[in-house]
Amino acid sequence: MNERTPAEFIFDRSEERQRIDQFLVRQRPFIFYGPSGVGKSLLLRDVLPPFRATLYCDDSNTINTVFRSLALRLLRAGNPKALSAFRNEEGIKAKSPVSLKGIVLDSLREAEYAIILDHLKRPSYSFASAVREIMNWGSTPVSIVARSAHMEDTGFLQPLYGDRSQKCEILNFEDSVAEEFAREVVNRTGLEASNMNEFIEKVLEFSQGNPGAILTLLEMGAYPRYRAEEHIKIAPLYIDFRMTWKFAR
Repeated sequence: MNERTPAEFIFDRSEERQRIDQFLVRQRPFIFYGPSGVGKSLLLRDVLPPFRATLYCDDSNTINTVFRSLALRLLRAGNPKALSAFRNEEGIKAKSPVSLKGIVLDSLREAEYAIILDHLKRPSYSFASAVREIMNWGSTPVSIVARSAHMEDTGFLQPLYGDRSQKCEILNFEDSVAEEFAREVVNRTGLEASNMNEFIEKVLEFSQGNPGAILTLLEMGAYPRYRAEEHIKIAPLYIDFRMTWKFAR
């Protein structure tokens, strides 16, 4: 576990961390997948700092967004071509999509970079074609992060990650681990209630072991609207959670 804010920390993910490390060290493309709220982005942001040549795109909604994110990462990494072409972040905004793409592709040849595209939204055929171009241009490995390894989440990128060895899955916690995690969050946040054991039991049931859902439920347990003095009103909290979690995902 790594110390962060009281509720934001990595819990029981050593196997996933080791696999990601192996992919990054070998500079092999991979797909990292698991349900919303399971902690994919959190784990990646924790693993990536030593890998300075890995360019992480937090928002991969469109290919133009990807190229702008890559330009920013290259600029911050001190890439000579990016520094010459952009000078600063305002310089990136001033470039047209076509110009930006050309500069980024040229910059990728300056060193052995790797790219990770997070928060994919069912990439289109044109998006996948652009990713193939990146991979072929400078032999740059491109990894992706999605909710599943299926077409509905990876879109037209799916054929690029057909090898089983390229897949790295992260799952919801098993029951015993989920309870340990929930009680650790309670300890870190100082959440108190006269019906705490009952509340934790319901949190585990409602969340189905999903770390993000556990965090959300426990955070809601501190809201005044769900409190009656030292008692947490579980039923109304759960009703609101279902709506909040449904739209958050």
